[in-house]
Amino acid sequence: MKTNKERTQLGTGLAFLSPWLIGFCLFTLLPVGLSFYYSLCDYSLLQKPYYTGLSNYRELGTDPVFWKALTNTGYYALLSLPASMMISLGIALLLNADIKGQAFYRTIIFLPSLVPTVASAMLWLWLFNARLGLINILLSKIGIPGPPWLASETWALPALALMSVWGVGQTVVIYLAGLQDVPRELIEAAELDGASAWQRLRHVTLPTISPVIFFNLIMAIIGTMQVFAVPYIMTSGGPARATYFFTMYLYDNAFNYLRMGYASAMAWVQLLLIMALTGIAFWSSRRWVYYQGK
Repeated sequence: MKTNKERTQLGTGLAFLSPWLIGFCLFTLLPVGLSFYYSLCDYSLLQKPYYTGLSNYRELGTDPVFWKALTNTGYYALLSLPASMMISLGIALLLNADIKGQAFYRTIIFLPSLVPTVASAMLWLWLFNARLGLINILLSKIGIPGPPWLASETWALPALALMSVWGVGQTVVIYLAGLQDVPRELIEAAELDGASAWQRLRHVTLPTISPVIFFNLIMAIIGTMQVFAVPYIMTSGGPARATYFFTMYLYDNAFNYLRMGYASAMAWVQLLLIMALTGIAFWSSRRWVYYQGK
């Protein structure tokens, strides 16, 4: 049995928590519950939802546009995720070295992540321009004819994946924070044992920062599966739906086609896919993520 003092303390604690609890229930828990209910309904936003069971999910299985969008998203993830992870880690390792102007270089790497999405998209639209773009001009200087990039079904999606490397500044900062925690005595001990720079990186640095790598991997999986703003601005899904991503099709169904029930079903499929991929990442982490003290 709780005493009067304990009940008073509990009530006081709940009173302090109540703004967050109310906000969580109204703006997170309730929308999540409603989205699941709408996924089982024919709902056009303009009329009351009509319960149809699993019909939306069955339609997804036979919708060619859905599979096209899902394939594009998967292909984009396979291109951008490894490239961003490796490049950001490489840059962090370089910036962690004791060199002159270190703070300046770190600032330069981080600045692109501060550029607004629309401004960044407009800048890359010019860079990818087939005739006047800087990328094709530089390629022509070395005798390579530049592709039409965003106007090509073959090159449009790889171009967006290439652009994703532009904003790795935040990931680099996280890696740098992890690299600062690598025990110096371990590096010195490896040097005394005759380990090369590559061996020190492989057997000391990378295992030590493996929790940081794992965190960035999870965030990258979630980000690539939800890519939307940049391709929507730059290509609107074209050409011929070559850059039509999962979230873009979800948005079109919800607000352009007024098929909120179908869009809600897509959102739950997207959630399950992200949970499955992150689950695989957590399962694999037992083999390559090392925590200090274990």
